Amino acid sequence: MNGSTVTLMDINKERLETIYRFAKKYSSEVKSNINFQKTMDRKEAIKDSDFVINVAMAGSHEYYEKMRAISEKYGYFRGINSVEWNMVSDYHTIWGYYQFKLAQDIAFDVEALSPDAWLLQVANPVLELTTLIGRTTKVKVIGLCDGYYTGRRDIAKALGLNEKEITFVAIGLNHDIWVTEFKKGNEDLYPLFREWIDKEYPSFYKTWYEEVKSNPLAVHVSPVMVDMYKTYGLIPVGDTVRNGTWKYHRDLETKKKWYGPLGGFDSPEGWKFYLDREKKEAEKIKNVVEDPNIRVSSLFPSEPIGLDPVVPVINAIANDKKSIIQVNVLNNGAIDGIPNDVAVEIPAVVDAKGVHIDKSYKLPTKILNFAIRPRIVRMEWALEAFLEGGKEILFEWLVDDPRTKNDQQVEEVINALLSMEENKEMAKHFRG
Repeated sequence: MNGSTVTLMDINKERLETIYRFAKKYSSEVKSNINFQKTMDRKEAIKDSDFVINVAMAGSHEYYEKMRAISEKYGYFRGINSVEWNMVSDYHTIWGYYQFKLAQDIAFDVEALSPDAWLLQVANPVLELTTLIGRTTKVKVIGLCDGYYTGRRDIAKALGLNEKEITFVAIGLNHDIWVTEFKKGNEDLYPLFREWIDKEYPSFYKTWYEEVKSNPLAVHVSPVMVDMYKTYGLIPVGDTVRNGTWKYHRDLETKKKWYGPLGGFDSPEGWKFYLDREKKEAEKIKNVVEDPNIRVSSLFPSEPIGLDPVVPVINAIANDKKSIIQVNVLNNGAIDGIPNDVAVEIPAVVDAKGVHIDKSYKLPTKILNFAIRPRIVRMEWALEAFLEGGKEILFEWLVDDPRTKNDQQVEEVINALLSMEENKEMAKHFRG
C-alpha cells in the first residue's frame, strides 16, 4: 500500500481523532509512505476510493444490549434476535433495521461516488448485508469474516498439525461453514480427526474446560464442534459452533453443558467478558496515543497473524497478487442447492480482475436441509422485514419461536421494543 491515501471516517469526533493519531503514530514508527486523512463526512471519505471498508455498527453495543434486556423481560433468552443458526451476540438481523439501512446507504454512496471501487463488508451481519447489497446495487461487494481463520488455527493446533501444511476447505454461509476438504498433501486428515475425537478428545476436553473458565471465547474446539460433526458429518468451522439449534442454546444451563462453565461466547457472562475486553482495548489505544514513551509497533507481532482477510484482499486486487482467500459473495452457482442471489462463504481466487469462483462445491444433503436452508429462511425474513416493513413480519418471526407461549407475549415484546426512544424511525417502518 506504499503511497496510498487512507481516509478514516466516523460520526464520533473523539473516537475519530484517537484512531487517526494512533494510525499516524504507527505509520511514523515503521516509516510507511501512507497518507492518513480523517473526516466526519461519509461521502467525502468514499469519493474516488479504490476500496471502501465498512466496519460500522449503527448505534452501539449499549443500544443492542438494551433491546436484549427488554426481550428477556418478556421471556426471550438472549433476545428475539437469537434464533436457530443465528445465536451470535452481535449478528443483529430482525432488530437490525438501522444497521441494514446504514450498510445499504454506504453501498449507495459507493455506487454513486466510486462506482469502480470494491466494498469490503466486514461489519455484521455479513450474510444479510452482503446479500442485500448484492441484490439492490451494482457495487462490487465482498463480505469478510475472520471466523474461518480462527477455527482453522484452533483445529490444527488441537490435532498437532502445522496450519501452513494443511488444505482446509470450508464452504456454506457466513457463520454456517463446513469443512469439505481436510488434507495434508494427498492424505485425507478426516480419519486422523475421527481418531482424535475417539481417543484424545476426553483428555483434551479437560484442558479446554480449564481454559474457558477464564476465556469463554475459546469455542472452536468445544463439545459443540464435536457434536455438530457427529450430527451432520462434517467439521463446523469458526463461528458456526456459536450457532446451531436450540439443542445448544435453550437456556443458560444448556449453554454451560456445551460451551463450558461460563456458557460460551454468547452467554450473558461470556458476552460481558467480550464487551469488557473491548472497552479495555479502546482505553489501551487512547493511552498509546497519549504516551510518547509507548511505541504502537511494540503492540503488534513482527509478522502478520493471518486472521484478518482485509489486507490480503486489497493486496490481491491492487497489486495483482493472485491469492486464495475466504470470501462472501453472491453464490452464482458456486454451491449446488443454494440460490444464486444468496451470499455464500467460499475460498476463491482473488486477483486484479476480481473474485473468481470455482463452481464445483457441494454440501451433503443433510447439511443443506437442516443447517443451510433454515439459515437462508431467517436471512430472507430479515431482508423482507427491512425492505418491506410491516408489524406482521415481526409477529410471524416470533410465532414459531419455542420461547413464545401466546400471542399476547409477542404483542407485548414487539410494542416494548418499538417504544424505545432510539427506535422511533424503526417503529414507523414497522407500524406504518
